[in-house]
Amino acid sequence: MRPILLQGHTRSLTQIKYNKEGDLLFSVSKDHVVNAWYSHNGERLGTYNGHIGAIWSVDVNSTTTLLITGSADNTAKLWNVQNGKCLHTWEFKTAVKRVEFSDDDTMALAITEQRMGYPGSIVILKINPDVEAEQYSTYINVIHPKGSKAMVAGWGYLNKYIVVGHEDGSVSLYDWKASDQIKSIHPHTAEITDLQFSEDRTYFVTSSKDKSAQIFESNTLIPLKKYVTDAPLNSAAITPIQEFVILGGGQDAMQVTMTTSRQGKFECRFWHKILEEEVGRVKGHFGPINTIAVHPDGRSFSSGGEDGYVRVHHFDEDYFKFKYPELL
Repeated sequence: MRPILLQGHTRSLTQIKYNKEGDLLFSVSKDHVVNAWYSHNGERLGTYNGHIGAIWSVDVNSTTTLLITGSADNTAKLWNVQNGKCLHTWEFKTAVKRVEFSDDDTMALAITEQRMGYPGSIVILKINPDVEAEQYSTYINVIHPKGSKAMVAGWGYLNKYIVVGHEDGSVSLYDWKASDQIKSIHPHTAEITDLQFSEDRTYFVTSSKDKSAQIFESNTLIPLKKYVTDAPLNSAAITPIQEFVILGGGQDAMQVTMTTSRQGKFECRFWHKILEEEVGRVKGHFGPINTIAVHPDGRSFSSGGEDGYVRVHHFDEDYFKFKYPELL
């Protein structure tokens, strides 16, 4: 499985995202640049320039016409995917740590950081899917999460709820229309670093600095599966076709120098989703893996690391023939 190496960033990756068809891959990092790539060969299609701070998050709508980014320059920006034009900028008091379109493309959520006396919030933005139309400046709603600050969030099944991952390891469910917290659980003992949904959004996986990842039902937060590793995790993704989750992370540079092993554990780890057992690892990055994304058709996946590289892996045929011994 020889990876394609994408060299378009000068600083560590923060998030990568495929579009719905999977032919394009978008990457953002701490170097202020958004890159668009052809996922099949790694050719760079273009860049989106306009942010003046590290970019923390990116998402693309279902028709690949609009792109949204969240940055440390205290803004979220909406872009025309085709020509790279910035269509709208929302300004906030603090950094925007996470952005995500709703299923129907008419809304997006943006997490603003709790800092400098400002409370953290989840802002529901109104989006006009028409790239030629003027965008809305007003918000649909602003949610101030209870307890620990929000780190990651995503739209649940049929946009009914928003699922939020917090700094203290808790996961909460919000009715975004009423700003009400429906339920809160505390499955992790450290910061939740990523939250990604299954294809139909009925369940999701979390990754945490507590060295574990867990799967939950979207509308009930009922825990379903748990994967315990030996390194802090920064990202987790669910694969279609095969029953796997892919986990990535590793000790940061400072922690590696303070341990005797000198091993940062910078690998993408494949775990059997149902049996909760590790089945393989993919090496390659020279630092912690910060973000993982799986192609919508399940035939490839990508990882972005602290080393500034995106590695695109197309699975060999053996991957699709793999049968776990206990299931034969």
